[in-house]
Amino acid sequence: MIIGIDIRMLAKGGKTGVEEYTCNLLENMLSLDKSICFKLFYNGFKKQGIDYNWTQLSNVEVVNLKVPNKALDASLRFFDFPKMEKLIGKIDKFFSPHIFLSSVGPESEKIVTFHDLSFEKYPEFYSKQKNFWHFSMDPKRQAQRADKIIAVSESTKQDLTECYGIDPQKISVIYSGLNPEATKDISEKQKEEIKTKYRLPENFILYLGTIEPRKNIKSLISAFDESKRSGFLKNSDMKLIIAGSKGWLYKEILGMPEKLKSQKDIIFTGFVEEKDKSALYNLARLFVYPSFYEGFGFPPLEAMAQGTPVITSNISSIPEAVANAAITINPYNTDELLNAIESVLQDEKLSSELINLGKKRIEKFNWEKCGRETLDYIID
Repeated sequence: MIIGIDIRMLAKGGKTGVEEYTCNLLENMLSLDKSICFKLFYNGFKKQGIDYNWTQLSNVEVVNLKVPNKALDASLRFFDFPKMEKLIGKIDKFFSPHIFLSSVGPESEKIVTFHDLSFEKYPEFYSKQKNFWHFSMDPKRQAQRADKIIAVSESTKQDLTECYGIDPQKISVIYSGLNPEATKDISEKQKEEIKTKYRLPENFILYLGTIEPRKNIKSLISAFDESKRSGFLKNSDMKLIIAGSKGWLYKEILGMPEKLKSQKDIIFTGFVEEKDKSALYNLARLFVYPSFYEGFGFPPLEAMAQGTPVITSNISSIPEAVANAAITINPYNTDELLNAIESVLQDEKLSSELINLGKKRIEKFNWEKCGRETLDYIID
């Protein structure tokens, strides 16, 4: 059997959630059956080198084309051409780990992973440029024409059936794994190094993710400020650390503390290196992730892996991910978020219970399991 896999997202050189999914999945899938030939396809003039251990496997071939992505996307969007068989040769299956445009002939089967439909449900959370990209990829047509679909959560599966009218029988839910780095033990030396590197205080509440409206950071800032002014945190040394890269419409979020009494207690760290995230989670007293929408939402699970209690949203796929191992709140209700924060910080028994439940919960998300289930579904 010959399986083609679209790895164009890796040629950009970034490491967003889709790239992490693709890298971890392929690392755990390509070596499972040496009788299967995998053809990994990427292209474009301005591309990063694809240099991973799994590209060197004897049953893996990397097909490197030099077709400009914009020209290829336009041709696929309007003419449904060229077929992948013309670009990379004979294939039995073609797997797209993301909604990049592709087209296959009648003798090949196409499988696509959908991570979420946030761009359909909440277009206001994206820039015009990003919304245009989603439009140009024509995800509805891709979902309808795919022979099989992988959804990373039951929530995404439900969105596909409701938004695109996809037969649920065509969709399989396969949970992604947890980043292996998230579960590593953190030494005291590492903790001190991270404290110094990011100028972290002794006691802090943590948000870690992109700085953008969809993450609902403004509600977190408001709840923290209210507690500092007249609540449980009024006379405490607790700080709020907001860590992560600047996203779309970040300026209003960064400027919000300037008008608040708790301004000096709210710290933006900026970009956090991947290798530093586990220590940051480990050092936090509490992790808060009040996002309005997530295709899955791994940061709460990563925090659990480091023994940190979690408060997160009760909508989209997040409750499915965290189950009973976190306190879930209505992200549109700041008072509810405030009460949850104060409850966890005041109640040591509750905090310990959340930590124990979190440690058990993360066992469900394993890349080896994801790789096996994905390959079985593709070849079935």
